[in-house]
Amino acid sequence: MITRLLALLVSMPLAAAGSFADPADLPTPVIDEWQVPWENTRPRDPDVGPDGDVWFVGQRGDYVAALDPDSGGFRRIDLDAGTGPHNLIVAADGTIYYAGNRAAHIGRIDPASGVIEKIPMPDEGARDPHTLVFDGNGRIFFTVQGGNMVGRLDLASEDVTLTDVPTDNARPYGIVVAPDGAVWATAFGTNKLLRIDPASVEVAEILLPRDEARPRRLQATTDGRIWYVDYAGGVLGFLHPASGIFKEYPVPGGPDSRPYGMAVDDRNMLWFVESGLSPNRLVGFDPVTESFGDPVPVPSGAGTVRHMVYDGEADAIWFGTDTNTIARARLRAAE
Repeated sequence: MITRLLALLVSMPLAAAGSFADPADLPTPVIDEWQVPWENTRPRDPDVGPDGDVWFVGQRGDYVAALDPDSGGFRRIDLDAGTGPHNLIVAADGTIYYAGNRAAHIGRIDPASGVIEKIPMPDEGARDPHTLVFDGNGRIFFTVQGGNMVGRLDLASEDVTLTDVPTDNARPYGIVVAPDGAVWATAFGTNKLLRIDPASVEVAEILLPRDEARPRRLQATTDGRIWYVDYAGGVLGFLHPASGIFKEYPVPGGPDSRPYGMAVDDRNMLWFVESGLSPNRLVGFDPVTESFGDPVPVPSGAGTVRHMVYDGEADAIWFGTDTNTIARARLRAAE
């Protein structure tokens, strides 16, 4: 099903008082980086474990690894050659789940023992699990970019449910669970967002206002808005699902800045990286004042920042870079 939603360039009513930060609180982040000891392995998609360790995958090195930010030490768990891990997420009990992007499985790792269990895709067409997200109800939802599917993994039964995306070559990519429990994804191969029913895993396609848009990552704020970055057009935008209203904002780096990795903090500030610029730049956006903060260059240059996660305990954003680092952007370090 394709849903055409009206694109209206109007301001949305503000959320209830107190749900957004004071506009003056949009900070200038301080970025620290740790050089990963395994060269040219594309460390990416970190997540923070319950003990504070930062886990990430080596997409080109077939490993999962952890950084201890306090000591700067790394430890590594090797995966089978050819796994091509693309993304990982860490459960509250420390269990790690990774997307075996080149080996058609989702892996479960006990970080204490290093024991790996592989949960295979039930359809050979789902050849490349891409990005994973917990839904808070004992399930993982995920995208399958090349296979043109979305999926759900029940963690207790390990049953996997897959659904084809209606549009051919839609390239389902980023994925997020909104505060109301709805699951949303981007269709990077076209100008659509995907709304995934958590119960049935059925997919509704929602057209973006511009035919040339190519949304890559997305996030949700607590007022229900779904925010996305248009990698092709250099735009940050949102959809308000209840009203069908879209609004878009050209990003500071311009139409060729390729906004990619994206996060939202605990004050509903949006953060993304302009990956088409050298060096890459981290940019904040205040949805109350509808204004961007000063872009902050990544010290190593970054190459490309592909995915980011907000760490509420540290008030920081973590990401991996193509310059072989794990980076932390401390949002209010200078205050």
